[in-house]
Amino acid sequence: MKSNSELYPKDFRKIMQVNYDYTSMGANRIEEILNFARGMGLKRIGIAHCITFSHEARVLEEYFSKYFEVFTVDCKYGRIPKSELLGGSGGRILCNPAGQADYLNQQGCELNISMGLCVGHDMIFSKASEGLVTNLFDKDFVTNNNPAKAIAQI
Repeated sequence: MKSNSELYPKDFRKIMQVNYDYTSMGANRIEEILNFARGMGLKRIGIAHCITFSHEARVLEEYFSKYFEVFTVDCKYGRIPKSELLGGSGGRILCNPAGQADYLNQQGCELNISMGLCVGHDMIFSKASEGLVTNLFDKDFVTNNNPAKAIAQI
């Protein structure tokens, strides 16, 4: 096993310290993200969201705009036809998680919120993002976007 100093370089230790100093069990997830971002001294936040959650993204953008520069981008950014990326025929427009990350990277976002992205798309987004990534919630149509409820179904 790696040593703690190998597992936690300086930038990871800063995240751990800010988490310890600025988050609390008395805050909801949105307040936790706000407190964490302020504790880190961040200036730019990105929101990558599924188009299903456009209203929620606007509400979140308005809330965070009181404290940060906020950039939002929906999953259909760039309007990539399925035939262009995956081949085949038809005009269906695919989600574009790498494009969402690229857009937020270009804006200099230091923290990106993944909001309701599909399984797999959230992984591509996180991997392509230059800023830190946190999930606000995950898409789950069966459980009204609360995957924790799915535990009772297995």
